[in-house]
Amino acid sequence: MSELRLNPVTREWVIMAPRNGFHPADFRRPEARPNAPARLDTCPFCPGNELKTSGELYRIARAGAWSVRVVENKYAVLSRAGEKKTSVRGIMRSVAGTGLHEVIIETPIHNTGTALLDIKEVEDMLRTYKLRFIEAYKDERVEHVIIFKNHGEKAGTSITHPHSQLIATPVVPVRYRDRVLSAMNYHDYTGTCVICDIVGMEKAEGARILAESEHFLSFIPYAALSPFHTWIFPKRHGASFSDITDAEVIDFAAELKAALQRIFVGLEDPDYNYVIRSSRPVDATNRYCHWYLSLVPRVTETAGFELGTGMFINTVLPEESAAFLRSVRI
Repeated sequence: MSELRLNPVTREWVIMAPRNGFHPADFRRPEARPNAPARLDTCPFCPGNELKTSGELYRIARAGAWSVRVVENKYAVLSRAGEKKTSVRGIMRSVAGTGLHEVIIETPIHNTGTALLDIKEVEDMLRTYKLRFIEAYKDERVEHVIIFKNHGEKAGTSITHPHSQLIATPVVPVRYRDRVLSAMNYHDYTGTCVICDIVGMEKAEGARILAESEHFLSFIPYAALSPFHTWIFPKRHGASFSDITDAEVIDFAAELKAALQRIFVGLEDPDYNYVIRSSRPVDATNRYCHWYLSLVPRVTETAGFELGTGMFINTVLPEESAAFLRSVRI
């Protein structure tokens, strides 16, 4: 029989409707990705093609060559230039599309993936995330910064060279604001952080845990919105990603790489998205918010029910997803 589970962070209901005879391995990616060279003449993110990208904002160099580059998105959805202006006409309201849209090129190698990067490369990528996150919030027009990765066509990527993105918006997204309010309400009633409490509960139950390190816990949420949906939570309370220490960066890199390797091997390199959900640096010490990373393999499709209700249907129990991914040898 199916059951409905409430996600304590998102406040979204999920229908757990496991299918008879259906196995997590059935979600493996059916088709192979096309072979590609280590460098592509037409790829703007490959070495030697630096002039094909917009202005470079930051780079990490190793042995005389770059290992990570940050550039302006050539097709930015928000403009770095201009003033933040609000217009009101009756009940209609608009804000000028000022903000930031950056591309973090994770490696000079074209035909690899984040799961296959050397651990030092992942560490450099995360250090770059932190630096650009902090820098973005120095812009007084910016209200919210999101760092995310799209891997594969279903996840929304158009260039296959490994890269992530940062978008800084002049407004706070309603979905994030709702989560902050929910976390505040939970703290008001309990005196504790909901994510800190989830860490304790998941460790006590154990059935959904993928891995635990000194500083992080990786697991499938109790009310995962879709199969293999994974959360990576810092064990130390902190509201902002900007507050991560270098020891935690090293640990986080190992946890993220391991999570990506599990889905790469176990599900044969599916499309996926991940996003870092975080408060502003100025809010780093608040007691109710807690930053984390959410990883969503794109192995199912959103359909009319989800669009019409805001509820999700998960056909694999989180406990089964976790058991399957734990069994993957990496």
